[in-house]
Amino acid sequence: MNLELAWGRFRRATLRLLRPGYVRAMASKRQGECPHCPHDIIDPRDLKYWRNVCGFWFRPKDDHFQWRGQIGFARAGLAELLIFTLLLGAIAGSLSAAAALLHWALWIGVAAALLVWLEVVWFFRDPERAIPADTQALVSPADGTVTHVEEVDDADFPGGRALRISIFLSIFNVHVNRLPREGRVTGLRYYPGAFLDARHSDCAQRNEQLWIDLQEPSGRLVRVKQISGAIARRIVCWLKLGEEVKKGERLGMIKFGSRTDVLVAASDRPKVLVKVGDKVRGAATVLLFLNQ
Repeated sequence: MNLELAWGRFRRATLRLLRPGYVRAMASKRQGECPHCPHDIIDPRDLKYWRNVCGFWFRPKDDHFQWRGQIGFARAGLAELLIFTLLLGAIAGSLSAAAALLHWALWIGVAAALLVWLEVVWFFRDPERAIPADTQALVSPADGTVTHVEEVDDADFPGGRALRISIFLSIFNVHVNRLPREGRVTGLRYYPGAFLDARHSDCAQRNEQLWIDLQEPSGRLVRVKQISGAIARRIVCWLKLGEEVKKGERLGMIKFGSRTDVLVAASDRPKVLVKVGDKVRGAATVLLFLNQ
């Protein structure tokens, strides 16, 4: 992240020096307001880390970098993908030369570097999904394995009880998170915390996490929790308060192993379609049906 922020500062300085016409043109296309804005926004690339807290935005037709979200990899992970590719490529190249000159056993290191690179590529993939059209369907917010289907205490839900479905994401799963329902974003709350294994019984209470509250058109609350894991250290969410969103849309990701929970009111008596141990796919698997 620090490398990418440093690159952003360098890129903006270069644009102002060498392409002032481009800087002026993008300033005229920038939408919204951000009084006393602490973020340096020239074009849509600069909103990557600040979209959820900055008042500026660009119309889709003015975002010439949308293609980055259409190449099958998570746009929020392209920097990591590039850095790992360069680093592991340099390691593999050096080991290949050493293996050819010194000892064949060094080819084992080349194979190991290649396997790590393949895992990074696999981790940051972002496939398209067919989203169920049923208006009562609540879809999975993540790929992974269902670890909990249970009622829990939660004062924010009617009667103080919520139905919680928890999904564990291993390093081999897609880590892009999706919205389980359409609605309006009414809450975004970040909680610092520990980094227990995402399967630990206390991780839902103790781990770093971010809560996303959605209000359905019917007025019901749906909550998604992005919870860090033992390896994950970076929760990404680009939603804004008050934003209208659709079922299945991408909301962010958690990098390198994590857990995602979805909660609905237990009093609604939803029809649950999954059980502990089931494999689910974000935006494609229906977790439950909500009553109208």
